[in-house]
Amino acid sequence: MNIKIGTINFMGVRNIAFACTLILSLIALGSWFTKGLNFGLDFTGGTLIELSYQQPAELAKVREQLEKAGYNEAVVQSFGDTKDVLVRMPSEDPELGKKVAGALQAADAANPASLKRVEYVGPQVGEELRDQGGLGMLLALGGILVYVGFRFQWKFALGAILSLIHDVIIVMGVLSFFQITFDLTVLAAVLAVVGYSLNDTIVIFDRVRENFRVLRKASLIDNINISTSQTLLRTMATSISTLLAIAALLFFGGDNLFGFSIALFVGVLAGTYSSIYIADVVLIWLKLSAEDLIPPATKEVDDRP
Repeated sequence: MNIKIGTINFMGVRNIAFACTLILSLIALGSWFTKGLNFGLDFTGGTLIELSYQQPAELAKVREQLEKAGYNEAVVQSFGDTKDVLVRMPSEDPELGKKVAGALQAADAANPASLKRVEYVGPQVGEELRDQGGLGMLLALGGILVYVGFRFQWKFALGAILSLIHDVIIVMGVLSFFQITFDLTVLAAVLAVVGYSLNDTIVIFDRVRENFRVLRKASLIDNINISTSQTLLRTMATSISTLLAIAALLFFGGDNLFGFSIALFVGVLAGTYSSIYIADVVLIWLKLSAEDLIPPATKEVDDRP
């Protein structure tokens, strides 16, 4: 194997990487099928309570007051103004809004909460959201398969799809293992991970395709090592800057953004890894060659009489 100076031999450990990938994926799938996902109120249904305070409300304090009152499963978040608070709870009690408002008023007489509205989201709506979310993810993967296959070649498309499926499995496995609440914001994070990972994969694929024209005598493994090394600085800069932004959300975004931030953080790490050790390895398994990138010859038809 002829590796140029400055080129990292990524594919030299591809078998070890594949073994680690297989183990982690099996653990993630095992957790997914045994523990399941901890669906939030967006999917399971529940009661939505909007409260208004006379002064800006402290969400941590409101959450603590509700826990002392026995409402341990309450989800508290700001709603518009800092004086407006939204409380979501998995309950069908028609008097729940008045009970929650009364408990908060008794806990803090200096800044009492007043009830503005109460809405109930049924489980049927949650099931529709869950089904539509899953359908949306499948349609996104199908569209990606068509796009990559049209822009590159079907072997590239298969590598990209397997890479994205790996990323989704790992993210869902982490959410299931730690029973992190899965709501619409987390679903949005998973879809964002799919887009992020695809972008990173396409950058490497594009360089591999270009190097087939430049490195005519190089083997496929050498081509992939060189192409991945050439895009490594770009990949690291993008991944590190993205992870720093997500870390800020994770530590300072509060409980409402915790699941969203965790899903993105794990997804970016998994996406960066899979772009190299899944998408590229699939090209080796499928024995990609320069001939695969040559468009098929068209037959000329002589229309002369």
